[in-house]
Amino acid sequence: MIESSLTSLGAKVVLVASSDENHPPENIIDGNTKTFWMSTGMFPQEFIIHFPEPTNIGTVTVDSYNVKHLKIEKNTSQNASQFEPVAEKEFESTEGHLQSNAITLNGCSATHLRFIITAGYDHFVSVHRDGCGCAIKTRLQL
Repeated sequence: MIESSLTSLGAKVVLVASSDENHPPENIIDGNTKTFWMSTGMFPQEFIIHFPEPTNIGTVTVDSYNVKHLKIEKNTSQNASQFEPVAEKEFESTEGHLQSNAITLNGCSATHLRFIITAGYDHFVSVHRDGCGCAIKTRLQL
């Protein structure tokens, strides 16, 4: 299991649907739960994480606030196009507490992971350490 930040692995956030200047997308993968990415409203919201080489991913753990429904897609090309679905999850509302959901990706190989938040429990979402959506931390098990 990788417990360090995705940034230390060479990963980058290469696309976000929206961004707040006080809570930039780089916060998704910085390994710090006190920093986060925040959307600017409306759904769907998405972000794409790029890995420098194909990476086998067993599990993504998403810690978030107010995410209701999340889809994860992957690709194995060097450009962020032609994604295929790998997981989908409905999150329970946690009323002001972090949601924590482990999502199994069965060791899929990916150069890009796209996280699509199709619905939230509020108008805005935030992503904390290494993940996506309304405050998400993502730990990747390689």
